[in-house]
Amino acid sequence: RDKSPLGRFASRAGASYREPMSDLADLFPGFETHWIDTRAGRIFARAGGAGPPLALVHGFPQTHVEWHKIAPALAARFRVVALDLRGYGFSDIPPSHKGEAYSKRAMAGDVIEVMEKLGFQRFAFVGHDRGARVGYRLALDHPHRLTRLAALDIVPTYAMWRDMDAKRAMRVYHWLFMAQPAPMPERLMAADARAWIDYTLASWTARRDLTCFDPRALDHYRRFFSDPARIAATCEDYRAGATIDRALDEADRAAGRTIDMPFLALWGDAGIPGEGLSPLDLWRELAPAAEGASVRSGHFLPEEAPEETAAALLKFLA
Repeated sequence: RDKSPLGRFASRAGASYREPMSDLADLFPGFETHWIDTRAGRIFARAGGAGPPLALVHGFPQTHVEWHKIAPALAARFRVVALDLRGYGFSDIPPSHKGEAYSKRAMAGDVIEVMEKLGFQRFAFVGHDRGARVGYRLALDHPHRLTRLAALDIVPTYAMWRDMDAKRAMRVYHWLFMAQPAPMPERLMAADARAWIDYTLASWTARRDLTCFDPRALDHYRRFFSDPARIAATCEDYRAGATIDRALDEADRAAGRTIDMPFLALWGDAGIPGEGLSPLDLWRELAPAAEGASVRSGHFLPEEAPEETAAALLKFLA
């Protein structure tokens, strides 16, 4: 019997989001759909455009859909691959215990497998939130894989925990709550999943409401978060962040490892990273040559400020 936090939901994992795809809007017209077999199971991706390869990786509590407003501009210059992290969106849900299957090292391996199977050994990477944590772990573990890396609205995981004070803990309460032992967070979140995701999305925007989100994108996010198995997967993601990911970061810091490729940090001027120490100063502890700037936005740059975000990314990626 599977005693992992995801075991109780294994029989219906993904059933509420993957199977009825036809009633959810296609926000990437002209893009191809891929289900790619990896060691973690099948990873879902949309691919479109022509040019050098570019991976787009979403954050919590979203899916690949978060890129829909800026994907056309990026696809005019790049071969864009927007994928769903394991456990999120349409991708499979590996069983896990205490975050072991949801470390950013493991997720980075998924990105490599997806890009390889689409024909790309090296690629640029843009990540938001959890996706950005996957990106900088990939850069540390496999620097030869990436040409450029952009991280949207985060600071390094080790810095988040190191600099946690009462103010930050209140703002990012979910870091502590979702990392608690299973199944308490899962049960509380699943009790009213619609209220949880709507509140979370709205509270992290500059306007503190849902107006920046296309209603069709909200349909995707709400459907994804209606599946108890996927809620459990997101909790495993945060358990990994509090333990495995933090330990890997601290080991790299102790060993003096840094990110030497071109690196861009963007953050919302009304987002969480913008409230503390300079995000760029924190990133330069890890990526000494990092460049960066704030965007007029809350946490969700690709949806709150798509034009400004796309322009900054295109300039950097060029």
